[in-house]
Amino acid sequence: MKIKVINPNTTMAMTKGIEHAALSAARPDTEILAVSPKLGPVSIESFYDEYLSIPGVLEEVKKGQEEGADAFVIACWGDPGLQAAREVTDKPVVGIAESSIYLASMLAARFSIVTVLPRIKTMIEELVDSYGMHRRILNIRTTPMGVLDFERDPEKGLELLRQEGKKAVEEDHAEAILLGCAGMAEFADSLEKELGVPVIDGVVAGVKFAESIVDLGKKTSKLKTYKYPEKKKYIGVLDSFGSEEVSIN
Repeated sequence: MKIKVINPNTTMAMTKGIEHAALSAARPDTEILAVSPKLGPVSIESFYDEYLSIPGVLEEVKKGQEEGADAFVIACWGDPGLQAAREVTDKPVVGIAESSIYLASMLAARFSIVTVLPRIKTMIEELVDSYGMHRRILNIRTTPMGVLDFERDPEKGLELLRQEGKKAVEEDHAEAILLGCAGMAEFADSLEKELGVPVIDGVVAGVKFAESIVDLGKKTSKLKTYKYPEKKKYIGVLDSFGSEEVSIN
């Protein structure tokens, strides 16, 4: 099977790290196609960034069907464009935040999230609430580092994650830790050994869920909510999104 993993930001160094994490989890017979969109922000750390990343994500999902993708993983912890992406394909589309949260709920009764800048805490709170998991989350812990800072200084990033992860276990009584950024994948195994609880990287979780859904032969429901978008005209920079045939199988 082929799984297309979409990093919604345009920083290729981060996409390479995401690809490495995806390959480490995928079965030998699973092909991983890791990409960044041609348009979008270099990192996603605000609602503004998130919303502007969505057209690029949708473009990559549409391209993925021509590339023979069997499933898609949106590799940003805000799951930008996830619901819309499910409208433009009948292939499974999973988000790494969604996958992390659902996996954690099978492994632990209560868990905490450790992520990047404080400003995204509200974004994550709203996301968790939308998945109906707010009662399972004990705390959302942030660090002073941005998304790309973890790429530039992974040693400092690991130390901050270690500190916040330890607080999550000792103070929150978290029974599992979710790493709230796709750029944190390389730290999961070492943190799990140190903290003594499951530490979940969303890219790995997303790939395994995508593989499982494809193996089960399931597709995205087109009955109502996720049916293909109605044909209509879009103008300006969004002109290509109003294509003559929106429904792509």
